[in-house]
Amino acid sequence: MNGTPENEDDAGDMIPFRSDDPADETPGDETSAGEELGGEASGSQASGDERSGAEPGRAAGPQPGAGSRAEPGAESGVGAEAGVGTGAERVPESGDAREPDSAPTAEGASESGSGPEQVAGQGAAEGVEALGQRGRAMRKAGLVTAGLVVAVLVLGAGAVAVLKPRLSPDDFEGTGSGTVTVRITPGSSAEAIGSTLAEAGVVASAEAFVNASEDRGVTSRLRPGHYRLRKGMAAGAALDLLLAPTSRIVRRVTVPEGMRTSEVLNRLTKQTGMPLKEFQSVDKALVGLPAYAPGLEGFLFPATYEVEPGDTAVDVLAAMAERFAVAARHVDLEEQAARLRLTPLEIVTVASMIQAEGGTDEDYPKISRVIYNRLEKGTPLEIDSTVLYAQNRRTLRVTEKDTKVDSPYNTYRHKGLPPGPIANPGEKALMAALNPADGDWHWFVTTDPAHRITKFTNKESEFVRYREELNKNLGTR
Repeated sequence: MNGTPENEDDAGDMIPFRSDDPADETPGDETSAGEELGGEASGSQASGDERSGAEPGRAAGPQPGAGSRAEPGAESGVGAEAGVGTGAERVPESGDAREPDSAPTAEGASESGSGPEQVAGQGAAEGVEALGQRGRAMRKAGLVTAGLVVAVLVLGAGAVAVLKPRLSPDDFEGTGSGTVTVRITPGSSAEAIGSTLAEAGVVASAEAFVNASEDRGVTSRLRPGHYRLRKGMAAGAALDLLLAPTSRIVRRVTVPEGMRTSEVLNRLTKQTGMPLKEFQSVDKALVGLPAYAPGLEGFLFPATYEVEPGDTAVDVLAAMAERFAVAARHVDLEEQAARLRLTPLEIVTVASMIQAEGGTDEDYPKISRVIYNRLEKGTPLEIDSTVLYAQNRRTLRVTEKDTKVDSPYNTYRHKGLPPGPIANPGEKALMAALNPADGDWHWFVTTDPAHRITKFTNKESEFVRYREELNKNLGTR
């Protein structure tokens, strides 16, 4: 049975190499700031109005009314006080009023003169006293009103001072100039990102950036990574660049299904610029392989990865091993392997042969069935791709001499599964290894590799005919 090289177009889904929602911030201490200012400016009454939640207009509203009524009252008070002096002087000057019985006047005149003057004098004195109290009360009310007005003004100024950074934060104009690289760490809120941009001189203030991101409703779209920005940018312009994929500094590395680990490392070297020795010398214990993995082979999951500035070879390989773990959980690898009475490593090994033999997605479960049927029957698997793996070769032409290579991976010479995976399978191959199709096939041949046509049979005679068809398509006998 033969194998075909995996088509590199069948790459896995793009998986970001690095992955908040940012928390919204609201001013929380503005009320306490207003109270403190009010206490210093106008004393306990103004502070009490503020603490009670009274609106400035409502607190000061009645006082101007009292003040307007005090104006005429104050004038009456002035007049009354002048009257106090006049009345007090007039009463003593009328001798009848001061000494009514001693005046040598007629009895009628004396009675008629003294009686009314006494009554008038007493009324005037009482009126003067009442007017004086009223004037003092109105002057006091005027002072209280003035105090409230001052308190309101001071409180207003304090509120403006507290709210101004939020309502109208500092912001640059335009798209900025120069170039600066900024790193947004995972889990950063909009405020944290704004602070990072402000420290780098990209935006004028964190508040301006937060306002821009909240106004446009894009806070949840901000992603971690390294970004190429400019200094002196308006907050909105900086936000545009953070949302633009072209601003992000990242290398994307695609690893197709079915590649061997040696091929994967060469590909990573070419696409990341890191030396091959760094990948080859990585401590396997730092990669995060599953406990049942003997090495990297089979566990560098095929997908597209994002490699950022500063990432190391360990970071890249760890991301691939982590992605394998995600796929293993998705297919329930360990539990399903136990159901088939196989170990997780054996399932990955079967999946690697399925992947290496190629064909279409629909062929995978059938190839899986051929492998299990031969294992159950106790016949050698005779998988060409295992022989090529032992020789570290890639070809569609496998000769009889190749099948005699001395290696534990040569499934022509050794029964059962090879000692480990021979490639890095994708999720579909893992699924096929866990869920083989129903059938009695014992052979399969990819008769037309160019069109990925694979034929299955349970008759050796048909198998021989399929091999001849393959050789004809390859131009060999």
